[in-house]
Amino acid sequence: MKKTLIFLCLMAGAVMAQEAKVTPLLSKDLPDLPGKEGRMVIVDYPPGGSSAVHRHNADVFVYVMEGSVVMQVKGGKQMTLTAGQSFYEAPGDIHLVSKNASTTAPAKFVVFFVKDRGAPVSTPVK
Repeated sequence: MKKTLIFLCLMAGAVMAQEAKVTPLLSKDLPDLPGKEGRMVIVDYPPGGSSAVHRHNADVFVYVMEGSVVMQVKGGKQMTLTAGQSFYEAPGDIHLVSKNASTTAPAKFVVFFVKDRGAPVSTPVK
């Protein structure tokens, strides 16, 4: 029993270590686009980190700052982006793959959203 509990605690720690850290930078109503807002965040993926399948219901612009990330939307090709490269996601896209390409180095990217004011930034997809 004790060994099982220790194993479960170690596994939970490993899963938690893979979660992305999202740091809000800016949120601003867009007066030229009534009902819309712009939002910027930084996403830090630890080594091996990833996000579950989701959608944003927004125009999404990604710029990789450090490391490399793998991105894919439904119907699109999987691509690996490195520092200095960018990615676009349309409002109707389902984001199938979003992960750190490395299991040993972190990755960091900035994301800019144009979305409906007050709408969630991300919605899980089953």
